[in-house]
Amino acid sequence: MRIEDSGLVVPLRPDVTTVGRGRGVDIRLDDPSVSRLHAEIVRRGPYVYVVDMGLSRNGTRVNGRPIARRVLEDGDVVSFGTARVRMGGIPREEVDPDVELRRAVAPELTRREVDVLTSLCRPALSDEAFVAPATAREIAGDLVVTEAAVKQHLLRLYQKFRIPEGANRRTRLANEVIAMGLVRPLPPVHVPQQNRPMDGQAPPGVRRPGTPGATHATAPRGHAAAGRRAS
Repeated sequence: MRIEDSGLVVPLRPDVTTVGRGRGVDIRLDDPSVSRLHAEIVRRGPYVYVVDMGLSRNGTRVNGRPIARRVLEDGDVVSFGTARVRMGGIPREEVDPDVELRRAVAPELTRREVDVLTSLCRPALSDEAFVAPATAREIAGDLVVTEAAVKQHLLRLYQKFRIPEGANRRTRLANEVIAMGLVRPLPPVHVPQQNRPMDGQAPPGVRRPGTPGATHATAPRGHAAAGRRAS
C-alpha cells in the first residue's frame, strides 16, 4: 500500500491490516476525515479485499466508488475519507472486482441476543459520530443485567457470527450486525410544540439514551420473531 500524500509504502499484514486515525491501528492516516478505526484490508490466499468498518460518515471508496466490502486488484486507488492510497503487488486472479462479496446469512438469534446487539450498536445508530461500540458494562446498564451475563451473550454472539479472537472483536461484531441490517434506527420521536420539554429535560414518556429501557434501534421483524421462537 502506497500512501499518496507521503509516498510511504507500507506492507500489508499476513491476515488483517487495520487502517484509521487511531493509535492502535496497523496503518495510521493522520487525516481528520479518517475515522479512528476506518477499514480493514483482509488477505485470503491470493485475494485481497477491503472492508469499510461503518464507523465514519466519510466512508471508503475504491477508484471513486463507495463500497462496503470489495475485492481489490493491483493498482486500485482506495480512499479512506479524503486520504488516498494505491494498492500494489496483488496477484491477478479471475475475480470480478465490481461484485462486492456476498454478506453472510444472519444466524438465528434469541430475543435477549437481539437486545444485546441493539445496545452494542446504539452508538453507531445515533446522530453523533461513531467512535466505538458500547462496552459490556454499558450494555449491562442499558439492559439492567449483570456485566457477566452480557459477556456470556457476547461470547455466544462471537461464535454465531464467526468473529475470530483478537483485537477489535466488539467492533467487528457491531460492523457485521450493521452490515446485515439486523439493527436500524427508529424514526425520531415527534413531540408537539406545547409538550416540548425545557432544555435539559427528556420528553414525556421518552427515556434518555443510556438509561435502562432507552431504545434507538430495533431488529427487523423476521429476526425478532425468530428470537422469540428460539428463546
